[in-house]
Amino acid sequence: MSSTTAQSRLSALSLSALGVVYGDIGTSPLYALKEVFGGAHHPVPITPDNVLGILSLIFWSLMIVVSLKYVTFISRADNRGEGGIMALMALALRPAELGSTQRRIIVILGLFGAALFYGDGVITPAISVLSAVEGLEVATPAFTPYILPISLIILIGLFAVQRHGTGTVGNLFGPIMVLWFLTLGILGILSIADNPQVLRALGPWHAFAFFEDNPILGFFSLGASVLALTGAEALYADMGHFGRRPIQLAWFGLVLPALLLNYFGQGALLLRDPEAIANPFYLLAPAWLLYPMVVLASVATVIASQAVISGAFSITQQAMQLGFSPRMEISHTSDQQIGQIYLPAINWTLLLAVLALVIGFGSSSNLAAAYGIAVTGTMFITNLLAFVVARYLWGWSFWRAFLGALPFAFIDLAFFSANSVKIADGGWFPLIFGLGVYLLLSTWKRGRDLLNERLAADVMETTGFIHGLEGVTRVPGTAVFLTHNPDNLPHALLHSLKHYKALHQRVVLVSVNILDIPRAEPNRRLAVVRLPGDFWQVRVFYGFMEQPNLPDALAGCADSGLRFDPMDTSFFLGRETLIPHLKSDMWSWRAKIFVAMFRNGGSAASFFGLPANRVVELGTQVVL
Repeated sequence: MSSTTAQSRLSALSLSALGVVYGDIGTSPLYALKEVFGGAHHPVPITPDNVLGILSLIFWSLMIVVSLKYVTFISRADNRGEGGIMALMALALRPAELGSTQRRIIVILGLFGAALFYGDGVITPAISVLSAVEGLEVATPAFTPYILPISLIILIGLFAVQRHGTGTVGNLFGPIMVLWFLTLGILGILSIADNPQVLRALGPWHAFAFFEDNPILGFFSLGASVLALTGAEALYADMGHFGRRPIQLAWFGLVLPALLLNYFGQGALLLRDPEAIANPFYLLAPAWLLYPMVVLASVATVIASQAVISGAFSITQQAMQLGFSPRMEISHTSDQQIGQIYLPAINWTLLLAVLALVIGFGSSSNLAAAYGIAVTGTMFITNLLAFVVARYLWGWSFWRAFLGALPFAFIDLAFFSANSVKIADGGWFPLIFGLGVYLLLSTWKRGRDLLNERLAADVMETTGFIHGLEGVTRVPGTAVFLTHNPDNLPHALLHSLKHYKALHQRVVLVSVNILDIPRAEPNRRLAVVRLPGDFWQVRVFYGFMEQPNLPDALAGCADSGLRFDPMDTSFFLGRETLIPHLKSDMWSWRAKIFVAMFRNGGSAASFFGLPANRVVELGTQVVL
């Protein structure tokens, strides 16, 4: 690839990253400073020293948490190029020297971090769209009764179009966000020009002086200041779509300067006119630009929400592949981009939760109390998992990894602690929501492990069964049996033999194995072994980011001498009916949740891409 071509590709990826990665953090100026100085929870008095102190705090938080921690350090902890909390958890579980207790703790951290991400996926659309539409109140109070209805209409429309995919609209995301960030920067420059002394806040001593003069208020201010960091996790989560370099280039080349200029511009405005705290973002703009700014902000918040919703779809797919979620219907909305998927169940669940939030909280200021917990909780968990990766996978010494993670952990804990005092005012929502999601994910994993133990209790070895096949009638055709372990006979095969008194001429035992890497290499997709009696063992390997398609994968068995005729092949699946038991290894209420999830899970035939007219399901009862 020539240097010119490589440069063009880098520029294109950086532009795309603007539209997907930076929508969330890029819309934070809509509400961050407003909540610090004018929020309902411990507002900071607007004085020159306080304004400079908060601006200094925001500047150095962006530099340390986002630029240093995420863009420079955490982005190195990639799982074959993929990022995100589930990918990081899979990476942290890879070292062989980890004990069972350590692995259990890592799984708990990863699952709860993922659960908090879902909470972020609910709060981001609600607070972003509300804060954008609230700009209409700045134009005239007559719009106040219509803020909530307009926001609800935008949100319903956003979730309604998810099934069509974001491929077409996604091409516009980058240029729109370029316009957004340029607008942020220009408005900030114009305001700073009137009060250039605000640039003194670049010195860290202003932040230290603020905390020294106002220790209690300074602590509480962290709960609102962290709103300037929302979306930082997306830098890591979306790394696999664009790569580390384009994300870094977009951040340092446009996003960071634009955000800082706008925050400092809002600070300069507050120094000139403390009454502007009513909505410092929109009051930066001249009156003639107000309505276009509301429109541009609304589009930017929709883009920000889109990124979080797409992230929720991706993390659910990863959870399914890693065994922490039941199968769900997945629609691929693009025949070119494998990562563009749509999950109806997740989409409509998120919509209902978002609408409930908007109606229940009513304003972006009320929602701000709920936002910080989800953001800071995920940040802290990411820090802990990154420590494990640095210590055990990168080979760092304990003290090097510990001292490297300690400053970031201290900052994360400070922000989290400041937000924890707002639990009664709305911070309870992401915690309750996260605990609910965590309960579902962990219950499914535990239930599947118990189910597999029950099924494995009376298994028969495949080789021993084959040697005893003499006299069994064989009928023409190929039977494919899905099983967790092809070395043991699947229950569906025994039931088939019991009912039909015969076996197909060729029997193929197929197991699907999910690796701890995003995508399996083509030469590692299949492992085929031929056994006596025209039995075959086939192991199919997928990465946790891939959507299985067994017919396509099995076509590759031809290289090993195993060819499938689609019209002469039947797929046999086991379908278990679960019966909770009073003396189960799970609490009875949890067992009932698992049974309900199991019954409502998606079809295995659909999930594995099997042709519906060639599938036979054989049932069995299992007592948990």
